[in-house]
Amino acid sequence: MNSRSQFVRRILGRIPRPVMGGVAISLVCVLAYPLAGQQEPTFSTDVKVVNVLATVRDKQGRIVSNLSKEDFSLQEDGRPQTIRYFSRESDLPLTLGLLVDTSLSQARVLDEERSASYSFLDNVLREDKDLAFLIHFDKEVELLQDLTSSRERLQAGLELLRTPEPDVWSQRGGGLPGSWPGTGPWPAPWPNSGPRGRAPRAGLGGGGTNLYDAVYLASVELMQKQPGRKALIILSDGVDTGSMETLSSALESSQRADTLIYTILFVDDEMYQSRGGFGSPGGGGMGRRGGVMNPYPQQIPPNGRAILERLSKDSGGRLFEVTRKQSVGQIYATLQEELRNQYSLGYSPDRTGADNGYHRIRLTARIKNLKVQTREGYYSQP
Repeated sequence: MNSRSQFVRRILGRIPRPVMGGVAISLVCVLAYPLAGQQEPTFSTDVKVVNVLATVRDKQGRIVSNLSKEDFSLQEDGRPQTIRYFSRESDLPLTLGLLVDTSLSQARVLDEERSASYSFLDNVLREDKDLAFLIHFDKEVELLQDLTSSRERLQAGLELLRTPEPDVWSQRGGGLPGSWPGTGPWPAPWPNSGPRGRAPRAGLGGGGTNLYDAVYLASVELMQKQPGRKALIILSDGVDTGSMETLSSALESSQRADTLIYTILFVDDEMYQSRGGFGSPGGGGMGRRGGVMNPYPQQIPPNGRAILERLSKDSGGRLFEVTRKQSVGQIYATLQEELRNQYSLGYSPDRTGADNGYHRIRLTARIKNLKVQTREGYYSQP
């Protein structure tokens, strides 16, 4: 079974969730690159270290890349911490996951997203050092390209981005369980208790949009196993209409995988709001897209932006928005600059090993009018 099939099977069959380790804390080794001199990495087997990635901007929003360890102040759960490892170079390996919303609400913007995404990956990935993977999500979550440094494979994966056709979703029984064409019943029973015990929801707007499931699976199945710097980039309008995971569980999975989330809000207003278009006001009747009647109209929920903002802010990433003045390509250029100008900090918490659970991080700059962007906390486990 290839990696794509395994990935789709995991979201459909949903075997019991594995116990996730506290990825934010490295129990095996500590990797530090000192500022002065390019010394060999230092390894330790008996020190617990929390690794934190941060971006700093001035009051004009410009990236500040010349700070030292002494310019930062760090607290965990309100207690001052000593920064033991520090680097302001971005030579550590980078793993990128591109998650693209292919629900019908994104149909008219996919070409722009595809082109800009390829240019971004082509510029940011370093051969034999960085890796990237590509996932699309609508009613399904599918791995279009597994981890690779090959630009050709990533481009081929981007070419596979398509929105589902309405007649396909109707053949699938409107997203109801047990009616997928050619597959028979669901491959495995769903758990009988907890938030994942409910049956899959009927899809809205073309079969549903499983944003939370995509974040969860990308974090647990791919990111958690990777070292170095890690970031998910989500292209979506922030709507989720069918995930088995919740916003909280998706966010927790990314935090446990020590992964930043950058979100790009791309809303096709005409598809959602124009009268007679996709999602005509009131949600009734038959919408029309490109001269074709669309039986899945809906209106965009008002919390799409809030969802993407929470995913990015809590994980230490950033929310971007496509507007008439800011294209996807321009956003990618800003994101590329940010990924190349990050600070890497490490510290050993001053607490007992039995103090597990969620811990809040507060990282600030001692210099006035500088804003530090980093994650708000992490999960620790034995």
